[in-house]
Amino acid sequence: MSGPPDEFEWIAKGLAPLAEGAPEAFGLLDDAAAIPSRPGYDLIVSKDAIVEGVHFLPGDPPDLVARKLLRVNLSDLAAKGAEPYGYLLAIAWPETYGWTEREAFARGLSQDQSAFGLKLFGGDTVATPGPLTASLTILGWTPAGRMVRRAGARPGDVVLVSGTIGDSFLGLLCGKGLRVIKSYSDAEWLLDRYRLPQPRSGLAEALRKHANAAADVSDGLVADAGKVAAASGVGFEIDLDQLPISSPATAWLAETADPIQARIDLATGGDDYEIVCAAAPENVANLLAAAKAAGIGLAPVGRAIEGSGVRVIAGGAEVQVARAGYVHR
Repeated sequence: MSGPPDEFEWIAKGLAPLAEGAPEAFGLLDDAAAIPSRPGYDLIVSKDAIVEGVHFLPGDPPDLVARKLLRVNLSDLAAKGAEPYGYLLAIAWPETYGWTEREAFARGLSQDQSAFGLKLFGGDTVATPGPLTASLTILGWTPAGRMVRRAGARPGDVVLVSGTIGDSFLGLLCGKGLRVIKSYSDAEWLLDRYRLPQPRSGLAEALRKHANAAADVSDGLVADAGKVAAASGVGFEIDLDQLPISSPATAWLAETADPIQARIDLATGGDDYEIVCAAAPENVANLLAAAKAAGIGLAPVGRAIEGSGVRVIAGGAEVQVARAGYVHR
């Protein structure tokens, strides 16, 4: 079968297997799922949507699109210190996506839900003239009252960020055909970073224990650090000289005419899906040790200060940032 299936065929053959017999989902045969309570825990709920041509490139493989959708939501859970549990999916299919493309999408979901311990509990599927649009509501658990909020950073806290920053910004440029990277292997690696984020689920418990505040970095480090600062009622200083940068991004940086502006671009480009957090100085060593044990890079990049907003430093001096990150209009 190559043409587009109707919604009931798609649910029965494409989506129902993703429930994996979860009793909450009733085999996707009902109008709703039933989520049982878990004594001593809070149910954490988050939602992210992705749109073709905005969050992924037209022509990207459907399985990678599905995995990106799941992973950008998992990134939110990780930043909240939550254990993944399940998800609801809503997807609007253009007619150009037939059985082959939809089956690939389902395979991508299956691959990553197995890797991260999730099951599909329900959702909706509709047709659209385009573009492909998908929204996922993710559910997770934290011990009661222990979700890591954006609010909570205090003056004197150390600001840290996971992984490396700016890879997805460069990967998107590569995906658009811009020759910003000389090495073919580096360009492919960066494009993979854009297409397939790495949710830092291994940091969840450490964030609950040692961080005062956290958020995932989706719109850009400067922008999302600013959201944490605003929610906490403090200011942040971010030192671009301390920015963790991958080897391919470092090679690109060495070729730029304006290294400071290039670092600003990396820190504001977005789509990193890393975690920015604030921790008291006495907790930083434990946080770093936990990240190392989980195989996740974590680097101090600044501090929380009295005041408001984000002060960006490069070369020991404050620099002006015209755009802190991506904003949907």
